[in-house]
Amino acid sequence: MPLAGIVFLTPLAALVALALLVPVAAFVIAERRVATVRRVLALRPPRSGADLVALGSLAAVIALLALAAAQPALSETRAQRVRTDAEALYVVDVSQSMAASSGSRGKERLQRAISDAIRLRASVPSIPSGVATLTDRVLPNLLPVPDVAAFDATMRQTIQLNQPPPRTQSVRATNFSALGAIPDSGYFLPEAKRRTVVLLTDGESSPFDPSAVAKALGGTQPTKLLTIQLWRRNESIYEPSGRTDPNYRPDPASKTQLTSLANAAHGEAFTEGQLGRAASALRASLGSGPTRAEGRTQATHPLAPYLALLALLPLALIFVRNLRLRRT
Repeated sequence: MPLAGIVFLTPLAALVALALLVPVAAFVIAERRVATVRRVLALRPPRSGADLVALGSLAAVIALLALAAAQPALSETRAQRVRTDAEALYVVDVSQSMAASSGSRGKERLQRAISDAIRLRASVPSIPSGVATLTDRVLPNLLPVPDVAAFDATMRQTIQLNQPPPRTQSVRATNFSALGAIPDSGYFLPEAKRRTVVLLTDGESSPFDPSAVAKALGGTQPTKLLTIQLWRRNESIYEPSGRTDPNYRPDPASKTQLTSLANAAHGEAFTEGQLGRAASALRASLGSGPTRAEGRTQATHPLAPYLALLALLPLALIFVRNLRLRRT
């Protein structure tokens, strides 16, 4: 059962409520002065008396805004359910061609790959997931874990261009043959019967044998392959000066060879514009299975925007009341 309660993210901001003293003090001082003038002129007080409605409405506005400033939130703690029979590995191409972008200020392929990986990981929160890099070899950054925050931090902080560098320097440093080493390299636990590799790449590889990679992935413990291609025909690698790297040209055959790899491995190939479909395919590849409770996750749902909107009601009351008084 989830545990829920109200927490205040910035409680000291509620000191804004001290501003309530200003209109109250001003109201009291004004009433005393008016009463003094009435006594001097021997005038009777108005039948309506003090405008307590306006004062109360103003106080309500300030109180609600002060409460909103304290940022109340509904905090919910749940037991985290983790699949015991499935794991995923997100393999990110970090070769030089992943530095390509549509302009000197555009998002590089690698940056887009990191964002897409985080979004795909979020679509399967109960699946232990890991991170690895690809050039002409696959190297681990994070073995599959249920901690989403650890996954996101690894993606954002450790995935960098040419880190680690390929063993050999060439125009096409990426080689998809390296993917064939994944099943026997200890990336997945033995009890993980459902295994999926999500490859995020521009698809530009040196020559490789798709059938050999497919055979390795389809061994005694089959590994599903999903590919996400981050590639646009008009992209170039831009130097710090803003000039394009003359040694790089986008490879128009990249989509074909990436699709041939996915087909050979009985997997699926997607472009970065098909992330929703890729997420659906990822969930389908992992299916459903037994889970265990492992730790707790906490979610907060901010309430401040609703309180700020609620403050508009007493303001509207003051506005309508002033209109009526003017008409009378």
